[in-house]
Amino acid sequence: MKSFTYERATSAPDAASKAVSIPGAKFIAGGTNLLDLMKLEIEAPRHLIDVNGLGFDKIEDTADGGLRIGALVNNTALAADARVRRSYGVLSRALLAGASGQLRNKATTAGNLLQRTRCPYFYDTNQPCNKRQPGSGCAAIGGFSRQLAVIGSSEACIATHPSDMAVAMRVLDATVETVNAQGQARNIPIAEFHRLPEATPHIETTLAPGELITAVTLPAPAGGQHLYRKVRDRASYAFALISVAAVIQPDGTGRVAVGGVAHKPWRIDEADAQLPRGAKAVAERLFTGARPTPENGFKVPLAERALASVIHEARAS
Repeated sequence: MKSFTYERATSAPDAASKAVSIPGAKFIAGGTNLLDLMKLEIEAPRHLIDVNGLGFDKIEDTADGGLRIGALVNNTALAADARVRRSYGVLSRALLAGASGQLRNKATTAGNLLQRTRCPYFYDTNQPCNKRQPGSGCAAIGGFSRQLAVIGSSEACIATHPSDMAVAMRVLDATVETVNAQGQARNIPIAEFHRLPEATPHIETTLAPGELITAVTLPAPAGGQHLYRKVRDRASYAFALISVAAVIQPDGTGRVAVGGVAHKPWRIDEADAQLPRGAKAVAERLFTGARPTPENGFKVPLAERALASVIHEARAS
């Protein structure tokens, strides 16, 4: 790990201002992803801005019947919150399917959304990676790609986003609240928060330089059955080959989002409309234009089967 300087932020605008004005600065909260990347010298921030003291650690009711989740609420507290378990069950289930109990105790809501890919070539600094070193190439294309993207990828990157929580947030139509160095607030729909790789896979979100996440807001509960299905190589502490988050109403309508297949949680409105027709119709629309590799083509039928399982469970409940 390379040397760095450190300070505790006193306010959100102060933190954002420092992040803009100090070259190589990064925010740190739980550090469950950033510290690992620093140890491997994948990330080498010259200055860390600790945001843990900013008070963004509460879950509050909103005026329209939703929830406002502070950026620093840890994954354990969020999954266990009675309001989340009662009205946003898909989120609680997704969080409990991710990582280990120890990591959930430290990992924050904002950090979960911002965690970086687990592509093996991103983690191997001897290999070219456009996400780690822009313009160097993508060793995953033509390499070992079993875990990687089947849709939404580009000639520059076939990595996937690793978060379980983000897939649930996408199916719930969450909104990400931020503040910039001038103290200006912004609300970003979760559908617009993560970017597809195109020619710049190192730019992973629509956040501006120094922009700090302060909260994530959920709309009023949608009702229906909330389900999360995660298919992985082992039963615990493994990232998804395929995950499915679903909110399905008694009449068979609803929403689905899929993880493990793209650079961002994958949801298509036209696919949601196919739910009453069954998993095959949903999967056909979700994966229109898919470009799997010879090693990960199994993900498309696997996703259809996971969708079928979720739909069956919802109808049987």
